[in-house]
Amino acid sequence: MAKKVLVVDDEKLIVKGIRFSLEQEGMEVDCAYDGEEALEAIKNNEYDVVLLDVMIPKMSGFEVCQNVREFSEVPIIMLTAKGDDMDKILGLEYGADDYITKPFNILEVKARIKAIMRRNKRTGNNVISSKVVTFGDLKVDFDGRRVFVRNHEENLTAKEFDLLELLMNNPGKVYSRDSLLNTVWGYDYYGDVRTVDVHVRRLREKIEDEPSNPDYIHTKWGVGYYFKA
Repeated sequence: MAKKVLVVDDEKLIVKGIRFSLEQEGMEVDCAYDGEEALEAIKNNEYDVVLLDVMIPKMSGFEVCQNVREFSEVPIIMLTAKGDDMDKILGLEYGADDYITKPFNILEVKARIKAIMRRNKRTGNNVISSKVVTFGDLKVDFDGRRVFVRNHEENLTAKEFDLLELLMNNPGKVYSRDSLLNTVWGYDYYGDVRTVDVHVRRLREKIEDEPSNPDYIHTKWGVGYYFKA
């Protein structure tokens, strides 16, 4: 079954080029040219990856990403301005899985998309069967990929869940940021370790009573992160 990608950008020549290149790889490609059109497409279709530009009309890419994360874990790659670190960090804060800076090489775009698809395939085939783990007010259903805090379900992104799953399955083991980046995002991930910090912070905000004084995900200063059972 062909992989399905949504490309969102108001620059039609860019969209046309990306679409042609991805279709040459056997992928099915939908296009949207503003935020409202993109959000509607994601609500009504199942995509393997969304390639989402930050600067689009009607709703920004950040707003689209934030809205999508209320109902979907679809992998999102943000297209950001060249060298604008704040755009990259904001994209991750709003739930993006990756980012590419403009101007970009179409070969890099294809490589990123394929990398995310490979990682999601591995994750999908590596589910812990019928396992539910509870620590205090935190309950995690690994089979259903659902997280509950005091019986209230928290909506985690795919990468947030993958990160929590790895740490919970290895309580007390300290993972460096590089190790987490390689294990959760993959060795072919082009981002940097700030990606890990942003996801840990967002994860703490969702599962901890006091994110600045966490009960579950702890920092080993100068080393990395670990889960305290």
